[in-house]
Amino acid sequence: MLLYLHIPFCHRICPYCSFYKHTPGQTSIGRFIDALVTESAARIASSGQVPRTIYLGGGTPSMLSPAHLTKLFQGLKESIDFTQLDDVTMEANPATFDEKKAALFTELGVTRTSLGIQSFAPHVLKTLGREHTPEEASASVDMLRRTGMRSINIDLMFSIPGQSLEDWKQTLQTAVSLEPQHISAYNLTYEEDTAFFESLRKGEMSQNEDHDADHFHLADELLTQAGFDHYETSNYAQPDHHSTHNQGYWSGEDYLGLGPSAVSTVGMVRHKNIPDTAHYVSQIESIGNAIHESETIDEEAWRLERIALGLRTKEGIPLTLLDSEGKRRALTLAEEGLAEMTETSLILVQRGRALVDPIAAELV
Repeated sequence: MLLYLHIPFCHRICPYCSFYKHTPGQTSIGRFIDALVTESAARIASSGQVPRTIYLGGGTPSMLSPAHLTKLFQGLKESIDFTQLDDVTMEANPATFDEKKAALFTELGVTRTSLGIQSFAPHVLKTLGREHTPEEASASVDMLRRTGMRSINIDLMFSIPGQSLEDWKQTLQTAVSLEPQHISAYNLTYEEDTAFFESLRKGEMSQNEDHDADHFHLADELLTQAGFDHYETSNYAQPDHHSTHNQGYWSGEDYLGLGPSAVSTVGMVRHKNIPDTAHYVSQIESIGNAIHESETIDEEAWRLERIALGLRTKEGIPLTLLDSEGKRRALTLAEEGLAEMTETSLILVQRGRALVDPIAAELV
């Protein structure tokens, strides 16, 4: 089982981000940490499973103070044996930690840090509303490495308004030069309830599939040449540094999501916590859980999810997931050079990897 903890706090709200997040405001972070630890112990016990990975996402987990981070990890260790975990990932933003705090991450048991850098071009960072500079981003990688962090991921984003292909190339080259163990390269998507989506709706921003594909293939070329394994549509890893937590999601493993707005799927039942931090804390304190919505996933919905997620990986999907029409379309994809078919699997290749979403829609 995978364990995800949602830390909703951010110093500043980025205009492209659709995850539940907010500035700390009047929220008591201490009470929130207590609630998260309480929920963790209760939900793990009720699941009857033992977590093999932990992922702290957000929001910005790295903006928590050393005292709050220590309190959180000490609380988690009361119900989780950290020595048995495959990895412990924490998302972090440059300029939210110094060398002393970076060392604390390692001391507490974090084995993998995912840095939300997004770009090394100043004008692109400004468009994204990021607070850090390219220099601070590079320095954050160096700080983590000096603390002995086992694995460092750099999150990057492409097809950002005002970002040229040359900007993207230089960002990729800078990222590679910092020698991280993992790089994630995401295509910007315009999500509802974001400032970017509103700008797109008004015609102030635009999308271009050819532009997206050019950026995708440039990342694939440069990063694979640098020795990274392109093991999922948006993810590249050096040997033995794949994200085992995310691989669990893609393969359909059970996962517990804790914190406000977090989603869990255990035994084909999906729960979502209330997307409100204050109400989340009060519900944990009063009734011990903050589940807001629940549904049972039927076999067909599960099949469709497995196709959509599995196609993103270099292993592809088992042909048994496809119906007769899907298998006919799979043959066509192979003839068009977009996929390879083995006796048991369908794997997207070359141009097909950049078209994973529309291809998945066709196959289901």
